[in-house]
Amino acid sequence: MNEGATNAPRPESRVKRRGRPGRASSGAWLYLLPAVAVYVGFLVYPAVSTLQFSFLEWDGIAPPEWGGLDNFVQAVTDPLLAEAIGNGLLLIVFFTLIPIAVGLAMTALLIGRVQRGTTFYRVVFFLPQVLPLVAVGTTWRWVYSDEGMINQFLGLVGLEGLARPWLGDEQFALAALGLIGTWTMSGLCMMLFMSGAQKVDTSLHEAAAIDGAGPVRQFLSVTLPGVRKEISIAGVITTIAALASFDLVFVTTNGGPAGATNVPALLVYRLAFNEGDIGAASALAVVLTVLVIALVSAIRYLAREDS
Repeated sequence: MNEGATNAPRPESRVKRRGRPGRASSGAWLYLLPAVAVYVGFLVYPAVSTLQFSFLEWDGIAPPEWGGLDNFVQAVTDPLLAEAIGNGLLLIVFFTLIPIAVGLAMTALLIGRVQRGTTFYRVVFFLPQVLPLVAVGTTWRWVYSDEGMINQFLGLVGLEGLARPWLGDEQFALAALGLIGTWTMSGLCMMLFMSGAQKVDTSLHEAAAIDGAGPVRQFLSVTLPGVRKEISIAGVITTIAALASFDLVFVTTNGGPAGATNVPALLVYRLAFNEGDIGAASALAVVLTVLVIALVSAIRYLAREDS
């Protein structure tokens, strides 16, 4: 009995065999180092540099001079910026609110009675999301042109009086641009909501059906609360896309006509590369970042679980 006790391994020997925690931690950091280096080089360093440039008067060539808060004052008081921010906020309706509503409607149809061809519908609805926005903008610019599909259709149904160059009309250009965003983002919202709806326990639907709830009531009372987190994610992604939109606007309207489709990201590009005002462009980029963070934080707060 005593011999068995003496042959039992001691706790100290077990600790030695496990190795030192510090050595394992350092090994893990070595594996993470390439990803951390890329993250710091392509995200952290440019962000810090932009914040630094926002306090300088610099054209990108001559030695920079300290400008203090002048660039921020100019960015906040410039009426062109106020109009661009207003356009960006209006695009949230087309990039966020309408796609979420359309995505929920398509989810309700695809998880309901539609069984055959569900995969086909998913691919068709999600296809605009995987297409390059440059190609999307070029295609829709032709669709909206004088001889495009929309005006041709209006002529066929006897409404040629409504035909117009939609992206060249100051009253309709921003709405026409926003509908492109709706077409692009609706499939993404649908895929997010579909993934969330499939995680909802089927017994909840069965219990609701036993209680006499119809398909619409089941969707509102069971499915919709179950995809609350996915709605929050979709709201964050699409809001960022609306406020930071550049390539789609640049390809389709380039801010025209008469600045009707100017957005903050396009102004940042023009200030930096067309006018050579790196300081003002950086300050505007910082203001845009703060606006995006504020709206995203508000969305996350409203969608929190205990609200």
